[in-house]
Amino acid sequence: MRAIIMGIDGMSDTKIAFLSGKGGTGKTFLAVNLAYVASPALYIDCDVEEPNGHLFLKPNWDSIRNVTVPLPQGDSVRCNGCRKCIDFCSYHALAWVNGRFLVFEELCHGCGGCLMVCPTQALSETQRTIGERRAGISGSIRVLSGFMNPGEASGVPVIKSLLHFNSMGTAVFIDCPPGSSCMASESIRYADYCVLVAEPTQFGAHNLNMVYELVRLYKKPCGAVLNKCLPGNDPSEDFCLEHGISILAKVPFEERLGLVNSNAQIAVREDERYRTLFMELLLRIETEVCNAATGNS
Repeated sequence: MRAIIMGIDGMSDTKIAFLSGKGGTGKTFLAVNLAYVASPALYIDCDVEEPNGHLFLKPNWDSIRNVTVPLPQGDSVRCNGCRKCIDFCSYHALAWVNGRFLVFEELCHGCGGCLMVCPTQALSETQRTIGERRAGISGSIRVLSGFMNPGEASGVPVIKSLLHFNSMGTAVFIDCPPGSSCMASESIRYADYCVLVAEPTQFGAHNLNMVYELVRLYKKPCGAVLNKCLPGNDPSEDFCLEHGISILAKVPFEERLGLVNSNAQIAVREDERYRTLFMELLLRIETEVCNAATGNS
């Protein structure tokens, strides 16, 4: 962890990841608005199955690259039908049918293990496109978004391509996939701090527990933002208090905010109240990162 100078301009190179146990809790809402108040900044949308940060930021794309994974192909002359590659493949992507070697592209994870175990070197690799990485500019925010092709088994290669970036000395806001799957795990790998986003319900507290267990596994410092808050009991707040999770902010459940989001507008640009809320949240996150870096509680 690097030391951070206090103040909005002191978030240089800090990587903040936003997680939630399910979609719709407000990850993108928080990441986009915080990137806007921290700008210049880098926003990375790792929710590659349903990326939507670009709908708010509306970047001018200046780079679009295909993301590929290796796919084995067999040489019928060299192949002796020993089936060692088939026995090795845990994803059942390979088969030997009527004297022919077959590859089921949708099941292959591109690990390359089949090439390693082939005794006759009958296998080679070609590349298969599974999605794309787009880069663009929205004002003073650099935007990176991943788009996974429908039906693919995993978006991890797309996320890996997004995380090989040059932060250009700015704060980095990583919009993670929902849940605690391998894609969410990959998206927080290099994060300096994780923001857990939760709704004020029993189901919200259950989902909060899912991502809390994930960040604990990776030993990442974290805090929570409680979104869509209403007066009364909040099971997610109770969970945070029970487990010693810092509550970074409470975002109220308001019709005005719902309209702004449904129209794909950036809240801090539309209402000074929300700008104040997010400026305070950014400063709170910075303080938490500083404390984590220096070992202070």
